[in-house]
Amino acid sequence: MKRYLLFLVAGSLCLAASASPRHGRVGNTETQAILHAWSWSFNTIADNMKDIADAGYAYVQTSPANTCFVGDNGGKALFSQPGDSIQGKWYYYYQPTDWKIGNYLLGSRDEFKAMCDSARKYNVQVIVDVLPNHTAVDHTAVLPDLDRAVGGHENLFHANGFTPITEWNDRYQCTTGEMGGLPDVNTENPDFQYYYMQYVNDLINLGARGFRYDTAKHIGLPSDPKDAKAVRNNFWPVATGREAAKGLSLLMPDSLFIYGEVLQDKNVKEKEYTEFIDVTASNYGHALRSALEKGDALAEDLVSWHHSASPDSLVTWVESHDTYCNNHESAHLTDEQIRMGWVFLASRQHGTPLFFSRPAGSTRTNYWGNNLVGPRGNDEFKHPEVVAANRFRAAMAGEPERIFTTTKGEVAQVARGNKGAALVNFTDKARNVKMDTLLPDGTYTDEVHNATFVVKGGKLSGKLQPLTSYLLKK
Repeated sequence: MKRYLLFLVAGSLCLAASASPRHGRVGNTETQAILHAWSWSFNTIADNMKDIADAGYAYVQTSPANTCFVGDNGGKALFSQPGDSIQGKWYYYYQPTDWKIGNYLLGSRDEFKAMCDSARKYNVQVIVDVLPNHTAVDHTAVLPDLDRAVGGHENLFHANGFTPITEWNDRYQCTTGEMGGLPDVNTENPDFQYYYMQYVNDLINLGARGFRYDTAKHIGLPSDPKDAKAVRNNFWPVATGREAAKGLSLLMPDSLFIYGEVLQDKNVKEKEYTEFIDVTASNYGHALRSALEKGDALAEDLVSWHHSASPDSLVTWVESHDTYCNNHESAHLTDEQIRMGWVFLASRQHGTPLFFSRPAGSTRTNYWGNNLVGPRGNDEFKHPEVVAANRFRAAMAGEPERIFTTTKGEVAQVARGNKGAALVNFTDKARNVKMDTLLPDGTYTDEVHNATFVVKGGKLSGKLQPLTSYLLKK
């Protein structure tokens, strides 16, 4: 969630990129992609697991699975207005009231397990969204088991936990203060850590194999200022299995993919977070969306990852649920534009790309679409061009990238060694191109559109339809 979420309602040019060695973690994410099954219920995810696997996703990310605040009389609208027949808000699952599996929006503990069983059948890994550093805005809704676990309600929060953040670049305020009405939990309290890690390990025992930490930059690093109630800022060592909490350690830490929402801003210790977890490349997503809006791949620097950390430590996206939902920053972009951004992003060598599933029935004038938590999103996650990009990514394992564009940036090409190339038309007009490439001489046919491109003497020629992508392989 962005910091203000609850204030709302509560010739050709050649470009090269380099990367530094990455810290160790599970899997080869240079070949993998994540589907963010945003607001899909556990049953819906399970029912669509074959499609998810067939579309080429190695991971599926759920929305938060924890017990949560029941708002709007338990209605399941994504975002209701006064007078709507179905009430509800998607973000109630971001307001924990206890750390146990299951909530009224997404499903029960048994349904979570069944989803993980389905994922295992299709060789898909489950990532769960977690947010240990907040409770519900109405903190009196916190359930007795959580209060008892920390020795009383007053011990659940930082000393500064009810003081609203006014200076977002002040690390003390950012990591101990109240964010958008959400009281800040004392994540350094060993009693809380023990209780929370029981939840995490329960998820793992049921089949989860990764975690996305919401608002991760609001949880202090060891080098950050301490709250008056904290002895050490050791949440991240505990959450990643480097330390135990009262004797309880994270299960199978070497088999988990853990990343955090560390939105970039001034005085955010982006690189230090990657000593523990992977982090989000929010500035890159902004640059890519800007280029898509302008129909010009040269309008922004799309080679740089706009991040101080190694690109192998980044989770990347064209858009996220926050950019779609909060102020609808990215919601005006058409599905075709998002698709072009995805093909460009997923074809690149580094980062782990995440595809956000927009609501079913959504349009550029009706962002909420069918406006229900639980059902599947629209079909874009399995669009043939998206699937082709996911398969291209897997097929190009280990191949270095090089990015070419036409002179005016209408068309971009992600070359992967001499084995493949992804072509993306950023514009709403057909384009005839003759541009540099690394592909060997020959004739290449795109598998989705059956379009033909010819390479001769290091030049690639062909025609691209408006807002269309093509994946070419040697």
